[in-house]
Amino acid sequence: MKIAVAFNTPFSGYTHDDHVAQMEHEFDEREPEMEYQVGYALEQNGHTIRYAGIRDDVNAELDSLREFGPELVFNCAEGFGDQDRLDYLLPALLEAEGYNYTGSPPLALMVTRNKGMSKKILAHHGVNVPMFRTYRSGDPVVEEPDMPFPLFVKPLRMDASMGIALRSVVKDADALAERVKFIHEKIGGAAIAEQFIEGRELYVSLLGNGDDVEVLPIGEMVFGKNVDPTERIATRTAKWDKAFRKKRGIKNRIANRISEQSRQAIEEACLTVFKVLWLRDYARIDVRLDADGEPWVIEANANPYLNEDHEISLSAAKHGLNYYELIEKIVQTAVAREK
Repeated sequence: MKIAVAFNTPFSGYTHDDHVAQMEHEFDEREPEMEYQVGYALEQNGHTIRYAGIRDDVNAELDSLREFGPELVFNCAEGFGDQDRLDYLLPALLEAEGYNYTGSPPLALMVTRNKGMSKKILAHHGVNVPMFRTYRSGDPVVEEPDMPFPLFVKPLRMDASMGIALRSVVKDADALAERVKFIHEKIGGAAIAEQFIEGRELYVSLLGNGDDVEVLPIGEMVFGKNVDPTERIATRTAKWDKAFRKKRGIKNRIANRISEQSRQAIEEACLTVFKVLWLRDYARIDVRLDADGEPWVIEANANPYLNEDHEISLSAAKHGLNYYELIEKIVQTAVAREK
């Protein structure tokens, strides 16, 4: 197939050939960016690809797509320009141009990025979610929320653990006010304070559409035995700082020791999330499993990160799909959906 790999890029004026050179450089020097890993996998699977990195000149990239005439666009956009919260704009442009593309549609991307809105929808459909309260940009904390401390405070519309640190877990009203103010002033945008669920940090990846959605083996972030329960959270350092991970005994692995009852409850909840939030092709749901074996859906990730060593790829490998096979599965899922 002819497949375009569309993504937001920091490079202005780059052509397909420029991106090929950049890809080769990154493979030589470091772990390449997701779009290049996806593009390389597509080529290894026998497809003809065109890199479409969009930054300032949208019209030029759309003209390039029209010239290439892709049968499918693999959407790797994580934002638009320099703004992560505008990740829905590129698929909206692709829809306007009539292209079939991988992953969730704009509405699903907008709803899942707003953690308060998505929790309201999930609660309406009977999914177990933490109690929460949102604070628009500039709104101070003027009273204690009607929720038990500790609370977990984070940006309302950001992902990739942006704005999440050990101080995100607050134990009183003063700490809540301070952290909300930090989100407003240092991170930017609205904040959400939600009930802190003490328990295991699980990642549930799904593939498919309609009645044919597969739940992949459940992933987990585990922490060292001496780490306090309120510090067992997926901060940016916990995810990507190798020295910090080693010090804290943090590892990502396939979860074990989950009872069959809890596993069924997790899968049922995540399948509901996939359906009611209009997710498509693939997704990852972040879940907390408390001491009683009850799952709590923390948030849904439409179009989760697809690097070879990240959660959905690790779960797919346990399921019997190597990275190239996972990328091909997503391609064929999107093609079958369109047909």
